Amino acid sequence: MAAGKLKDTDPALALRIYQRVRVLQPDSAVVRKHIKELNALLRRTKPELMRSSSNENTTPEQQSPVEQITPELSMQERVKAFLKTPLSLAVFLPFVIFAFYQLVWASDMYESQSQLIIQQPSGVSTLDPSMALLSGLTGKSSSPDTELVKTYIHSSDLLAYLENEIKFTAYFSGSDADMFSRLSTDASLEDRLSYYQKRISVEVDDASKVITLKAQAFDPEYAHLLSNTIVQRAEWYINKIGNQLAEAQLQFVKKEHEQVEARLQKAKQDLLIFQREYNLLDPIAEGMALQQITYALEGQIAAKEAELRTLKGSMSENASAVIQTREQLQSLKLQLKQERDRLTRNDGLSLGADSMGVNEIQARFSSLKTELEFALEALSASLVSLEKSRIEAYRQLKYLVIVESPTLPEEAKYPRVLHNLTLFLAVAFMLFGIAKIILATVEELR
Repeated sequence: MAAGKLKDTDPALALRIYQRVRVLQPDSAVVRKHIKELNALLRRTKPELMRSSSNENTTPEQQSPVEQITPELSMQERVKAFLKTPLSLAVFLPFVIFAFYQLVWASDMYESQSQLIIQQPSGVSTLDPSMALLSGLTGKSSSPDTELVKTYIHSSDLLAYLENEIKFTAYFSGSDADMFSRLSTDASLEDRLSYYQKRISVEVDDASKVITLKAQAFDPEYAHLLSNTIVQRAEWYINKIGNQLAEAQLQFVKKEHEQVEARLQKAKQDLLIFQREYNLLDPIAEGMALQQITYALEGQIAAKEAELRTLKGSMSENASAVIQTREQLQSLKLQLKQERDRLTRNDGLSLGADSMGVNEIQARFSSLKTELEFALEALSASLVSLEKSRIEAYRQLKYLVIVESPTLPEEAKYPRVLHNLTLFLAVAFMLFGIAKIILATVEELR
């Protein structure tokens, strides 16, 4: 070391160096030994330099009678000297003040705990509403649901509800609590929300999705009231969201069902109007009857033609039997022509005054009947879809189930005096050590 080299040539400078080293290493026995030796050397060789030096390293025999003090006075001075040290000012004095606050001044804080879980109906698909209701509830809850509850509990909306219901700000700004624990009477909305979030703790278990709610207050009754009010409001919020989603889904399906019902009613009305207009119950059946008549007339015409050829083979053209058979054949052909006209167009005999044939009437009737059948099938499918949607909406409802009711605390949980004092002392020593290292580094670099 540099001081060791200067010990023989310049003992005064070596003494000053060792004294600075002692500041950095107060527990070093080697440094104290060198200081003691240099003090003795300088008293022998240069006593004038030692008049202003400290009496710390002089022995009682070397001190003058005025310098000698009693042991009691020495202890007092040592205590006073210790209280003036940086360690005392930076660590122990703040620790004593903080300990006084924790032990004497700090207000007791009680904590009410409750546990919640979000459940929903079973995912079993069924068309029977009674079976859907009997399917029960699952114990599963998705992560977004629990995070939604956690966010709502810490929201300003719930704080506003607590202000109206249980006077949150008025209670926590009361004068009974210490100034560091209570809420300021003129706190802004942001300050009130921050204070509220410190008093309300929400933890979610990643495995079971159980929500643990902890509410703190200055007395156990209000802590229980606060926790219970938050649980009831959170349950209302979850039910409100589930009901809104289910109602929106059902309203959409109901509108579609109403449109299908309107389509069915229109198809029925069009079919009835058509039947009344043409005075037909079933044009298809009547058309088949006309076809049967036409086929029968064609058979009779063929028979009469055969009979007429037979009569002409044995009688003259002017024979009465030939003339009668010929007239009957003409009458049958005229009747066949009329029946065919009825099939292709409406001649006003039985189907009204329009010039529409039976085949066109059948085509329109078939179209109307097909539309009615489609509307009936759509109605059946819509009823099934409506029932499925109603059950699916029920399955999507969320329920906030209380696993543990809000507790009524019997002992104050905060402040945790031993924990807080130990942590404060550890942090203070750590900061003091960091400051000493920084100051020593700066001193060495000068």
